This record gives sequence, structure tokens and C-alpha cells, in this order.
Amino acid sequence: MTALSVLVGTVVTIGMFWAIPTGLALLDGPRPPGREALRRAWPLFAVPGALALWLPRSGLSTALAAVYALATLALALQAPARLILTRSLAPGEVAVLTALVAPSVAGLALVAERASYPLFGFDLDILALTVPHFHFAGFAAALVAGLLCRVSDGPTARFAALSVPAGTLLVLLGYFVDDWAELLGAVVLTAGMTAVAVLTLRERRTLAADRLTRGLLAVSALVLFVTMLLALSWALGEATGLPHLDLTWTAATHGLGNALGFAVCALLAHRRLRSDHPASHPTPDHLATPTNLTHPTAHPRTELPA
Repeated sequence: MTALSVLVGTVVTIGMFWAIPTGLALLDGPRPPGREALRRAWPLFAVPGALALWLPRSGLSTALAAVYALATLALALQAPARLILTRSLAPGEVAVLTALVAPSVAGLALVAERASYPLFGFDLDILALTVPHFHFAGFAAALVAGLLCRVSDGPTARFAALSVPAGTLLVLLGYFVDDWAELLGAVVLTAGMTAVAVLTLRERRTLAADRLTRGLLAVSALVLFVTMLLALSWALGEATGLPHLDLTWTAATHGLGNALGFAVCALLAHRRLRSDHPASHPTPDHLATPTNLTHPTAHPRTELPA
């Protein structure tokens, strides 16, 4: 195995086994049918996905990757189901819907890469890096941006919740167009992640009373200022020919920093916040499950966050 494949395998394994089920447990609002069962079963689907990463490219690893890809597709189907229930495209909801859909892109890329198939003409290394990108930028970053909208509904939060999904989508589209389009996506994504960092630093003392949680929030924010500059530098270098880190070093710095420094720390912090203050993040009115209008005396349905 190459250094790049070991690095990608380690990061994606964390995303499969821990980041996605942890993030799903932080979702509030209505629960579409099957969401809770899918969350609880996710580690079982992560097992074949992780095995596919570490086995050599073959029919077996492709089949294992396909099992995981089916799980990501089931997760993506939660997005329209949630949209039907919420009937909302508020910025925070856009970010959450993006988080639900993004792992399916990773799942498709994983199947193609394990099958040694250059999907849409992409190099296998690019397909391999697409897998962690859509676990962490696509899922974790979008989810954190959506969670911050529950805390602050100001312009910075709304900008982050819209620009992180937009930047992720533009980077994906850039794969199909050219390096300049990918650079545009990197600029938008960097702006959105910077907004996430600024908002996290600004709100961390309000959010968390204990030092450990505040520290996790601070680390998750400060890491972004470095890692997103590295991503921007790589995209700029690819578009203009200016000197920049190669793909392996970019993955080792930007990728590893975003996965461990930002995503893991941010999700840990928000999980601690949720467990310490389970009622401190009420479901916004536009996400509340509608009351049964045929029974005016019935109490509105209220649910604890998942």
C-alpha cells in the first residue's frame, strides 16, 4: 500500500465508524421513518466499507464497498423524507440536507476506486480522495454549519450554512469542468469554513461552560484557518501552475487536519453540549412536527434530539 492509501484508509475508517453515526445522533427536528434504525445499524455497514478500504482492489473489495454504498444511498434518501416533513429550505436545513446526501458521493467513488474503474474519467487517486472529502467536508462540515445555525441565526451562521454546501458542490462540479472551476469551489468552501471557525470562536463561551468543551471548539476552529489555506493553495497551484504541495502532502496536512483537528473535535464538542444540556437546543418552529389538527386538545408532539 502507498502512503496515500494508508492515510486515506485511516481517515475514512474514522469517518465511517465514528463521524457519521455521531453526527446523525446530533440531528434534531422530525425523524423520518428508518432514520434511527439506520443510525444504530451504521457501524455494521461500516465494517464492509472499512474492509474494502484495506483489502487490495478486487471483486471482493468492490462487493464490500457496494454494501457500504447502499447504506449511504439509504442515508441520502433521508434527505427528501426530511424535507417533506420540515417543508423548509432555511440555511441550517440546507446544510443538514447536504450532510445527509454527501456520503452517497463518497460511497459511489469508493465502489469505482475499488473496482479500478476510472469513473467519469477520473484518476483512481482522485476517486480515493473523494471518499474522505465527502465524509468530512460533505458530511461533517455541513452538519456542523447546520448545528451552528441552531445556536445563532445571524448573517454569519446563515452564510456558513449556505456556503459550505455550495462550496462542496462547486468543488465536485469542478472535477468535471476544469481547475479554475475547482478553484472557485475552493474559494467558496474556504469562505464558508472560515465563517464556521469565526462563529465557533465567537460563540464558544456562550455554548460551553466547561473548559474541555470550550477547548475542543477552539481547536476545531483554529485548525480551519490553516487547513483551508492549504486547500486553497493546492487549488490555486493546480489552476495557475504556482508551486504547491503535491496530492499526498495536501492529503497529509489539509485532509488529516480537517478530519481530526476540525471534524472530530467539533463533533465531540457538540456531543458533549448535547449530553450536558439536552434541552438547550429547542427545535425551531419551522422544523417542528405538525400537530394533528383533528384533535385540538391533543398536546403538540415533542421529541428529544436524536
